[in-house]
Amino acid sequence: MEPILTPLASLQQIANSPSREDGIPVETEEDLRAYGCKLIQQAGILLKQNQVAMSTAQVLFQRFWYVTSMKQFGIGDVGMGALYLASKIEECPIRMRDLINVYDLLLSRARHVLSADPTPFRYQPMGYFSSSFYDLKDALVVAEMQILKRLGFDVQVQLPYGTMVTYLRVLGLTEREDVPQKAWSYLNDAYVHLD
Repeated sequence: MEPILTPLASLQQIANSPSREDGIPVETEEDLRAYGCKLIQQAGILLKQNQVAMSTAQVLFQRFWYVTSMKQFGIGDVGMGALYLASKIEECPIRMRDLINVYDLLLSRARHVLSADPTPFRYQPMGYFSSSFYDLKDALVVAEMQILKRLGFDVQVQLPYGTMVTYLRVLGLTEREDVPQKAWSYLNDAYVHLD
């Protein structure tokens, strides 16, 4: 088999992720990875972040779980840390407070849906100086540092968008409205299932 030029993970890491070695079932790990990427995408949209930063965050999020077990960190914390780090890498920074508030909203809404409460969801924002805000802020900082540490500060991400545009130009498909949009959408959807 030919080696992959820029692998996300080795075949060994894919087959035996730290989470699987800790006894987390494959389906659960895949579901949690997909949910984490979905949270990153939703938070990025609410924060008006560009797609490149959201995709970079999803790649960092996926890479992190190839070197760390899901028993050690929460999906929400690592997703939040990955999006914060990616916003810096892609030079479109977001305010820490805004990111924390958006993740709090998304996770509160998810908890409400899981509770099967028939009343409509109403978000209760955190107080400006509440302990829950500072707990999330600490979790965000720890997650960002752990991502950097565990990935060995190798946070360079090669995204496929430029290659897609080149192929569309070579094939003469840039003038068709549906083809570039579909190709872009397929690439975005692929980030949810990187493994």
